[in-house]
Amino acid sequence: MKITWLGHAAFRLETAKSTILIDPFFTGNPGFEGNDRKDAVKDVTHILLTHGHADHIGDTAAIAKETGAVVVCNYDLGMWLGRHQSVERLDMGNTGGTITLDGFSATFVNAFHSSAQITTDGVSHSLGSANGLMLHFDDEPGLLHMGDTDIFSDMALINELHRPEIGIVPIGDRFTMGGAVAALACRRYFSFAKVLPCHYGTFPILDQTPDAFLEAMEDDAKNVAAPKSGESVVV
Repeated sequence: MKITWLGHAAFRLETAKSTILIDPFFTGNPGFEGNDRKDAVKDVTHILLTHGHADHIGDTAAIAKETGAVVVCNYDLGMWLGRHQSVERLDMGNTGGTITLDGFSATFVNAFHSSAQITTDGVSHSLGSANGLMLHFDDEPGLLHMGDTDIFSDMALINELHRPEIGIVPIGDRFTMGGAVAALACRRYFSFAKVLPCHYGTFPILDQTPDAFLEAMEDDAKNVAAPKSGESVVV
């Protein structure tokens, strides 16, 4: 599996059977600047969304229209995308549910966060639960994108049920866990062979580097890959 960080919480996963974008926030994302959008969306088969905030929905509607990719997301968010952004190919679920796709499955797991859109008229639209996404592949290691979240003790249950080998973990503080707490989550509740931090450095109010996370990971820092935006890790 080839994993490319595209800034913020956006990732591109290339497997033998599918090419997946997770939370494709490109337009307006300083962390995406300098990346080639054509390369980022090339051959995309699926777009997976953790929750309904604008910095995670991002360019979903445009990419789905351009590529024909299936959008996989929470039911409430999917209904909103269909009605307000004319997304046609939707595969929706909710917390605890699993969707079987082409060469992989996606399970919606808990995340401690919010999920809403505020429209130009000031109306807030609730878009269901915020989730993490647990991906099981036919011939690849299991991957957990935690979404935006704080630490919570039921992470231990997620690990017991799914045994993810790869973790994508928010570390930027203010809106998610900070580095030290994210490291505690990884070390106490999971046994990741590879960890990729995200949701940092995008805006000035977030932590700008993964340094605090790496320090708090202690001996497990050897399992952390912190690529620059646009760089890839093969696992």
